[in-house]
Amino acid sequence: MKIIIIGGVAGGMSAATRLRRLDETAEIVVFERGPYVSFANCGLPYYVGGVIEDRNSLLLQTPDSLSARFRLDVRVNQEVVRIDRAAKTVQVTDVLDGTTATEGYDVLILAAGATAGQALPGHGIPVRSLRTVDDVDAITSVLDSVGIGARAVVVGAGFIGLEAIENLVTRGVAVTLVQRGPRPLSPLDPEMAGAVLDTLLLHGVDVRVNSTVADVRDGRVHLDDGSVIETDLIVEARGVRPDTDLARSAGLTIGATGGITVDEYQRTNDPSIYAVGDAVEKTDAIDAAATLVTMAGLANRHGRTAADAIAGVADPSVPALGTAIVGLFGLTIAMVGWSETRLAASGRPHRVVHTHPSSHAGYYPGAEQMSMKLLIDSQTDAILGAQIVGGAGVDKRIDVIATAMAGGLTASQLSRLELAYAPQFGSAKDAVNMAGYVADNLATGATRSIQWHELDDATTSGATLVDVRSADEFARGAIPGAINLPLDDIRARIAELPDTPLVVHCQVGQRGHTAARLLTQLGRHVRNLDGGYRTWLAGTAATGNFADTSPAQTYA
Repeated sequence: MKIIIIGGVAGGMSAATRLRRLDETAEIVVFERGPYVSFANCGLPYYVGGVIEDRNSLLLQTPDSLSARFRLDVRVNQEVVRIDRAAKTVQVTDVLDGTTATEGYDVLILAAGATAGQALPGHGIPVRSLRTVDDVDAITSVLDSVGIGARAVVVGAGFIGLEAIENLVTRGVAVTLVQRGPRPLSPLDPEMAGAVLDTLLLHGVDVRVNSTVADVRDGRVHLDDGSVIETDLIVEARGVRPDTDLARSAGLTIGATGGITVDEYQRTNDPSIYAVGDAVEKTDAIDAAATLVTMAGLANRHGRTAADAIAGVADPSVPALGTAIVGLFGLTIAMVGWSETRLAASGRPHRVVHTHPSSHAGYYPGAEQMSMKLLIDSQTDAILGAQIVGGAGVDKRIDVIATAMAGGLTASQLSRLELAYAPQFGSAKDAVNMAGYVADNLATGATRSIQWHELDDATTSGATLVDVRSADEFARGAIPGAINLPLDDIRARIAELPDTPLVVHCQVGQRGHTAARLLTQLGRHVRNLDGGYRTWLAGTAATGNFADTSPAQTYA
């Protein structure tokens, strides 16, 4: 059997090596239009920043090494330009000399990946994405030639954009970020994105949100607000699109997302052609709809699935959760599943839990605070998503939640997970357990909560906002209109509270829950502000609704 694979990076090379492990007799040919195969594209930004010093360490395999170990026929600088499905052949062009050849196949795997969207015109300014080894070579060459005082504009604040910013700043480059939306990393909900913006500003990044590039000319970037930015380099990080030109011209089915449609074994509508990687539609784990997820882990996994299917030993691909993580100057941002913004837009009933736990036991030195957000189906208690922002420990918690989602655990069942504990690694009640406890309280009705963005409507409708923190905390900043009645004084002084529905809050939500339970048992109608003052502060700041937080009234 002769198998041709188009694309020699994550998905394509995973399929090739898996096939060889399963079938020593197959003829396996890999065509890669670039000069490198099996390179660590996720590590490219860190070579720009000097974190990864050895460029060769990014080149995981070569055609020679793949031939020696796996007997693969890997041909670089070879672009497949046409697929003849009836004849089962591909037309290949040598990108160096322009010669063409025709190659037959029994089975074909498309692993072309994704390409950058429409590139900005440079007009004298180098414009590069950060997707290939050639990109980083070009970027480092420009920065080396400019030397001290180099300037860069990064267009787009997604994962690649943030990694580019961090590494350019680490290299000593003055960076301006241009972001179309109102905040960096748009998949994050507003109250979770505030820390990202603060971190960028703290490290000297000139952040331009709600802005687009109108023109590039005369060595300057012109924004749509009329401002002009002098720069030596533009990094194009506005996202990618599936590279489906070859599939489309061959008559393969392209889905509504713009990706190639495949079944659970990565087969296209042609039974002899499989497709894997960023150009392919995935099945969303939350609503089972087709979606695009451009993650290396999925590309590798689906390459393996295609290989197994060709060899006759396949298990079907599982739906995608979209688990992702990125670092930014010591801040870690991670997410899985859907955001609250997406859930609200889809009209799906949901509950929200905010917590602000420490990475490990607070009494052990070095604990770092996290902000966690859990999204829950209000009818079934299923976990719909999570977002975590903080320092140490974020990666561990997002992986636990992603695993729980894959295993079908409910939000309340997170409270019953038995997780490893020692003071330097976690808490006896781990951050994941605590989120589960809050979810369980909501599911059973032990507490009722209100979100930061619902607070104005509640107080306008007549609810009284009660701050149950200490008088000192209240004096350092409070939500406008709140009255201060510390938690420990409530039993003795409940008569001082007005006869209205109550919303209670503390700093992060835990004391608020205790106050809500107490007041409920004393006959009051009460809700706890989810995530407390800290979440309200982050949300109002991120949405531009930040108000004067000087105390309004104190009972302490």
